[in-house]
Amino acid sequence: MSAELRTPAPAVGVIGTGRVGAVLGAALARAGHRVMAATGVSAESVARAGRLLPGVPLLPADEVVARADLILLAVPDDQLGALVAGLAETGAWRPGQLVAHTSGAHGLAVLAPAARAGVRPLAVHPAMTFTGTAADLDRLPGTSFGVTVGEPLRPLAEALVHQLGGTPVAVAEEARPLYHAALVVGANHLVTLVNEAADLLCRAGVDRPGPVLRPLLQAALDNALASGDAALTGPVSRGDAGTVAGHLRTLAEQAPDAVPGYAALARLTAGRALASGRLSPAQAGPLLDVLGEVPPDRPVPPDRPVPPDRPVPPARRPAAAASRARAGLLPAGSPARSPGADRSPAERPRPDRSPAGHARPDRPLPVRTDA
Repeated sequence: MSAELRTPAPAVGVIGTGRVGAVLGAALARAGHRVMAATGVSAESVARAGRLLPGVPLLPADEVVARADLILLAVPDDQLGALVAGLAETGAWRPGQLVAHTSGAHGLAVLAPAARAGVRPLAVHPAMTFTGTAADLDRLPGTSFGVTVGEPLRPLAEALVHQLGGTPVAVAEEARPLYHAALVVGANHLVTLVNEAADLLCRAGVDRPGPVLRPLLQAALDNALASGDAALTGPVSRGDAGTVAGHLRTLAEQAPDAVPGYAALARLTAGRALASGRLSPAQAGPLLDVLGEVPPDRPVPPDRPVPPDRPVPPARRPAAAASRARAGLLPAGSPARSPGADRSPAERPRPDRSPAGHARPDRPLPVRTDA
């Protein structure tokens, strides 16, 4: 481990006490670092910082930078560049500081304005989904971190990841967008897929889809990670065109909003089954004919009338959170949330305020620093 991160441990500043920043800040504190300051804007983030970083003052971003030797930037991807550049314009960065961002989509280029001021840039992205609670600290051990860094700083970046409990995985600068896209497909889209399956089971009259899906999905995940495309099962991988056609007819009648997603995933599955040899061209022909009859972008009118005896499709269901809780996929009482929904309107960029919400017309940092 790099001696620079051991004794004395550098003072840490956390810019962005959203779900990721607050947890990683707490992990660094647990590893022996001194967290000197953090930013927090929304009521949720202030409360989260209070739970995970007790006693740490919440300050404007430039003041956090002034107090720290290691600055953790945990802000939304689209806000990161403006934040780094804004701090550079105000002269906040100082030579020798370590600046690590947690964005999966960005590499080192986004930190160029800080690097020109003499900071040492690191990109360390945890390949993990966060809840913003203390439970996340127990999930960090063994978590892979996508690390993009210049060779002279690689030992330092890897030591930082180890202190967080993670495992460093090298990602080239030019591969960063593809790396992040892969994780979005694997994690974010998986959540959508699971909830889509749960909704269809609800419509089929299954009151608690969670216990039905959990062992099936766990086995499918384990098999896919162990065996790749050899883990494919089901009617598409067998070329059962009649079964797939029956599914499409049923969905068109009872859940028309699910047809485009089912057809798109079936086409993707058929392609992988063909490429891996699990599906022969002769088997694939009738199946692809069936799937070819479904336009890939078939629209579902938002005002389509829904019969009173049929569950409302998910996009129009006001009690989605309740159904998720009944399905065992959410704790009872949890609200239905889209990505970023925990950010309040107060966290939106304000050109007349600093990142911590203070009026600073002479120090314009028109970015939100809370994720």
